[in-house]
Amino acid sequence: MDVWPGRPFPLGPSWDGQGTNFSLFSENAQRVELCLFDDDDRETRLELGERTAFNWHGYVPGVGPGQRYGYRVHGRYDPTSGHRFNPHKLLIDPYAKAVEGPIGWELGNTLPYVPSGEPDADLEPDDEDDVDAIPKCVVVDPYFDWEDAHPPAHSWSDTVIYEVHVKGFTRRHGAVREDLRGTYAGLASEPALEYLRELGVSAVELLPIHHIADEGFLRDRGLTNYWGYSSIGFLAPHALYAATGTRGEQVREFKGMVKALHRAGIEVILDVVYNHTAEGNHLGPMLSFRGVDNASYYRLVPETPRFYIDFTGTGNSLNPVHPSVLRLIMDSLRYFVSECHVDGFRFDLAAALAREFYDVDRLSAFFDTIHQDPVLSQAKLIAEPWDVGPGGYQVGNFPVLWAEWNGLYRDIVRDFWRAHPNVAQFASRFTGSSDLYQSEGRTPSASINFVTAHDGFTLRDLVSYNEKHNEANGEQNHDGTDDNRSWNHGVEGEADDPQVNAVRARQQRNFLVTLLLSQGVPMLLGGDELGRTQRGNNNAWCQDNELSWFDWEHADTELTRFVQRLIRLRREHPVFRRATFLTGQETRGSGLPDVWWFRPDGRRMTQRDWQREDGRTLGVFLNGAEIPSRTPTGEEIADDSFLLLFNAGSEPVTFTLPTRRFGARWVVELATGEGVPEGVVAARTAVALQDRSLMLLRRAQ
Repeated sequence: MDVWPGRPFPLGPSWDGQGTNFSLFSENAQRVELCLFDDDDRETRLELGERTAFNWHGYVPGVGPGQRYGYRVHGRYDPTSGHRFNPHKLLIDPYAKAVEGPIGWELGNTLPYVPSGEPDADLEPDDEDDVDAIPKCVVVDPYFDWEDAHPPAHSWSDTVIYEVHVKGFTRRHGAVREDLRGTYAGLASEPALEYLRELGVSAVELLPIHHIADEGFLRDRGLTNYWGYSSIGFLAPHALYAATGTRGEQVREFKGMVKALHRAGIEVILDVVYNHTAEGNHLGPMLSFRGVDNASYYRLVPETPRFYIDFTGTGNSLNPVHPSVLRLIMDSLRYFVSECHVDGFRFDLAAALAREFYDVDRLSAFFDTIHQDPVLSQAKLIAEPWDVGPGGYQVGNFPVLWAEWNGLYRDIVRDFWRAHPNVAQFASRFTGSSDLYQSEGRTPSASINFVTAHDGFTLRDLVSYNEKHNEANGEQNHDGTDDNRSWNHGVEGEADDPQVNAVRARQQRNFLVTLLLSQGVPMLLGGDELGRTQRGNNNAWCQDNELSWFDWEHADTELTRFVQRLIRLRREHPVFRRATFLTGQETRGSGLPDVWWFRPDGRRMTQRDWQREDGRTLGVFLNGAEIPSRTPTGEEIADDSFLLLFNAGSEPVTFTLPTRRFGARWVVELATGEGVPEGVVAARTAVALQDRSLMLLRRAQ
């Protein structure tokens, strides 16, 4: 089989209709072999003899879509110098567009050394071929007909995010065709799309869909990496989420899912993991990057490069300081935007990417490269603004263009509703966290507000458990955080006491109203609107089973309708989704400030009120006539005005509505408690608010 010189760029396989160009970056390799596999797994090795700018490349005529391949890379095996080349180990192409399946851990030794169990075992190379254990990469046909499907391009202020797992969402959905459940096609099916449309969310944030490699130790426990924060292919959609095949069909199916969601008016945000790979620490397997060029792809301890710097808690950290590693990240992002039409990204442990050398650096090359990119700078960019390294908690410190998961919002809102209050902090989080974002020229949309996420309790479990119950994970309940800020309301786990269940139901609604009416961008954990439980497991990362999958049969449909109503309320009233921060001032001639806080007696909150340690009640007036933004066509925005009454205490509270200047008449829009007044309520009327409840009133015309 002939190998022509080919081109060094683009990296990865590129089919032109006549053959395929292959290009692999390795700065420290001595030789590179391209390995082609037929349907009977017979291997043909071809030397890539051309090397340009550290890219080893060649063009193979007659090779096209469906061709299975991998690499063997030759060089020094000297872990003490940071080099771990071993040509006995087949490698996944870092630029593969498709990988055909999982690692076959039982089919070969994927470690580059003999697994003797000794602490220095990794210093001696292994000569066992692991070809049967490594899934093959696949050349793909890049063509896809997008027809008339265009990205919805929702503004941040119009965005409601739904965090969801591709598999878990439809795996048990009875209305989805059985062979499509738990797949990209399942998420694109009409029952799934209809549900999302009726719920009213504007974007799905998908847990990782880059090709995943399960950790070997999970196999010994009979578990898998369900969440998928274990990437091994940054340009390849995970093969096992495809219903139509794994020889490149997964790429077409993924694009089809994006196309269907866009037609439904729903954006697609990917949770991406560029901070580490599935290869673990110095004793981990050799699957791809470690064997291609360990010293380039990973952050190694400078004094002892046998070992890896670990900012992520996974054993390694990718090295975005290296230009070719940064290029891989950018090429992956551009590919998913340009070729797969995704709308944005949530960056897992994003602080790790911003570390130039050791400290987190807001002016790092990572940010500079994204900000100057004409494609990526226009995508939705969301940071998980922390990692596990020193100084890694960076909430509020990311630059413009970035939104952030607001961990302070989660913590303060949880504390408020479990009666561990700080009303000043609660008010700040509810109004968009201007203390975190405004001074840097950012807007409320920089705050991705959430109460629950995939990592932690579901909403139902948040009000049902004081402690984590992670025994099913096989780590004696030592994994997962102990800082849950949860409250079981007197009974641990499921309860048959009607009073306990009533207050739990009320608390779930309190959290949901707070979340969806806060300034900023709300993120709803998928399944919370159904009352989904994980039976107290707050770290279900390895539970690919009914513990994690949505239980549609036992869904709390009343709660679902409540959330639909809340999202519709937010969509219809721009006063809850302002594009600018509230000021407490009048700027548009309404005679009233844009926001005004008051006590249960209807009087303005004083400094002493804000500082009270036992403050569990709060009222707020939101002025719909003081919205400074304009519509896309330049028209002024005018909305209704609202009162929100909060009572996080254990006793009922009587609120006196503010004076007539704020509104002569009010009607109750929604309430989470009982005893709601009917009809029109006049100014200065006393309104009873049940314990642990809230009420929303709209000014009557």
